[in-house]
Amino acid sequence: MNEDIALALTNEMLIVAIKVASPILGVALIVGLLVSILQVVTQIQEMTLTFVPKMLAIIAVIFLAGHWMLSVLVEYSESLIRNIPAMF
Repeated sequence: MNEDIALALTNEMLIVAIKVASPILGVALIVGLLVSILQVVTQIQEMTLTFVPKMLAIIAVIFLAGHWMLSVLVEYSESLIRNIPAMF
């Protein structure tokens, strides 16, 4: 395996990781921002108020986009395993 193949594999791995993680991170960011704005407006400083809505939103995203995320990971794994003989 030479450097070009290693760099290509690393690049593909990072792209897949960003694809899979971005829905969860995006929803957590938006919900956290909305809860923070709500806390500033109402002056409620409860720690569980920030944690519970984020967890519920993340669980909802996993239920809604979990099939897609799993299919992306399976497709990446299959292509990686299929191309093992060509790498060496």
